[in-house]
Amino acid sequence: MAVTSEILRTYRAPRRVMRRLLTGLHNDDRPEARALVFLLLGCFIVFLSQVPGIMAFDMPAEDAPPLEARVGITFFAWLFVWPLLFYLLAAVAHLVARPLGGQGTFADARVALFWTVLAVSPLMLVRAVVQAAAGHGGATLILDLGVALAFCVLWGLSLVEAETAAAGK
Repeated sequence: MAVTSEILRTYRAPRRVMRRLLTGLHNDDRPEARALVFLLLGCFIVFLSQVPGIMAFDMPAEDAPPLEARVGITFFAWLFVWPLLFYLLAAVAHLVARPLGGQGTFADARVALFWTVLAVSPLMLVRAVVQAAAGHGGATLILDLGVALAFCVLWGLSLVEAETAAAGK
């Protein structure tokens, strides 16, 4: 399965893609490793989408950190801090889903969130291109809302599938 084609399929049929991913991961000998790769790849793509904005932002203060430090801090945040927060968010989502009838596992909830991060990351690249071309304005705001909406919808549908897929086994 090519990741790029699966990302495109996610926008057409997110639950079907999530079902296929969960089935593949349950048959994998290291499912947690593949889920972590989804997360780290998605976070790296989001980091790349942040770099043009960091480079374009001129800090007026004399004691402002240099450009290399701002890029390094952003890299650290997206590849070390955000993954930990996503693990926490997936655990909280699973714990919320349990009383609502969720029958998945913590690993299933993680896959749903981590895949969503990867699936939405190309939209962040599009947003960065638009921001570089148009600056901070209405188009960027609309794209921000679109990316947020896409993330919420895809994650919600993926989480529903992850929490009900166990019932269908």
